[in-house]
Amino acid sequence: MRPYPAIPDIERASWLLTLNPVRDILFDTQCMAQSKLMTSELLENLRLELRRGCLVLAVLAQLRTEHYGYALRKALAERGLEIDENTLYPLLRRLETQGLLDSEWREEDKRNKRFYRMSAQGEAILTQLLEEWEGINASLRWIAQGGPEVKQPKGVQ
Repeated sequence: MRPYPAIPDIERASWLLTLNPVRDILFDTQCMAQSKLMTSELLENLRLELRRGCLVLAVLAQLRTEHYGYALRKALAERGLEIDENTLYPLLRRLETQGLLDSEWREEDKRNKRFYRMSAQGEAILTQLLEEWEGINASLRWIAQGGPEVKQPKGVQ
């Protein structure tokens, strides 16, 4: 089977010349749409990766004072860091297993709630992580601003 209608050679050549630009436009449009989708997905994946590490710091810092899960989510959201419960509760269990949090069940408003607070080990780790985070932020600012390679910002090792 032929890919084009049975027409004389001269007309066929003219027809193919007309078809190619249309095909090229459709192809280019499809490629651009695919590229934007891939860029959008890539950005979202990188954003989530960056966010994961920050959530640990935020949860530990917020649990300097005791909270139950929903109150913790609300406190973080009020400070501009929303976190889904499907992310928060596994994170709380992991941090507790690692010894960074303590928890206890209590009744409040006629409901049993699990209250979390940072442990002594969690406080020590948070202090070290915040120092590390400050150093990384200083370095990133330095790099992003295009600072000379010879100098380093204060506090960067």
